[in-house]
Amino acid sequence: MSKIYILHENDDWTVHLTNRLKELHLPYETWHLDKGVVDLTAEPPEGIFYNRMSASSHTRDHRFAPELAGGVLSWLEMHDRTVFNGSRALDLEISKINQYTALEKHGIKTPKTIGAVGSEQIVEAAKRLGESPFITKHNRAGKGLGVQLFHSVDALEAYVNGPAFEEPVDGITLIQQYIQSPEPFITRAEFVGGKFIYAVKVDTSEGFELCPADVCRIDDAFCPVGEEENPPMFEILENGMDPEQITRYENFLKNSGIDVAGIEFIRDMHGEVYTYDVNTNTNYNSEAEEKANRYGMLELATFLGDALKKNL
Repeated sequence: MSKIYILHENDDWTVHLTNRLKELHLPYETWHLDKGVVDLTAEPPEGIFYNRMSASSHTRDHRFAPELAGGVLSWLEMHDRTVFNGSRALDLEISKINQYTALEKHGIKTPKTIGAVGSEQIVEAAKRLGESPFITKHNRAGKGLGVQLFHSVDALEAYVNGPAFEEPVDGITLIQQYIQSPEPFITRAEFVGGKFIYAVKVDTSEGFELCPADVCRIDDAFCPVGEEENPPMFEILENGMDPEQITRYENFLKNSGIDVAGIEFIRDMHGEVYTYDVNTNTNYNSEAEEKANRYGMLELATFLGDALKKNL
């Protein structure tokens, strides 16, 4: 029987989708890819395939899940299966350098960024950037991994050469222009089927690890999600996006092979928009959705169900 197959490595992030699939009486199967095989001598089952592999899988001891997922996606695509967020999307999910070059190619402005491997090279990259303050982040990240603010190259050098330095899983540290916003928030635009569904205002006053998934309040001690705050940390906006910006994002997603994503951006003191993250394993915050009566996982389940019907 043809069904929906979900490729992932985190049950806690996937259950919200499978609950919606059950609600819509859609047949599905999950493939947990922290371990497994890619049998190139076999044919994949009939159905549609949705990739939810996360760049932060290594933080859950699933170090090689993205590599395994990449092999599975290549196998599916070789057999012309319908794949959403396929191998091109995965390439962007696990590399911010790939994200930024793709965004810039589509005329979408990103913060000035330099990637470096090696402690001396990281310090040299900060000198070359020539901006202060600046931030560091991991090239393969998720949840704001490795994001720190520095006000001087000397402070960075002490950090890089000290015991607190956090080595990125792929070895690449990014030195990036710090965008000063007039207010402590960023905006996350959500897309399903390549189309905009809503924008979320995210309060950044408590730090950089801004995972919207409800389970983050359990799994990630430093991820400030779902706490009772005034204003709320996550708030769906009624009029939070410029139509031209939405069109640019949708064109970028279409040309990059991305079907489902959350794209984060920030405005500086002059109103200039900088896009700094494309999350192809997007999650949604239930409290924000309840208040706005908008449901991302329901939109996604409906999209997958419609695709399955076309595939039959």
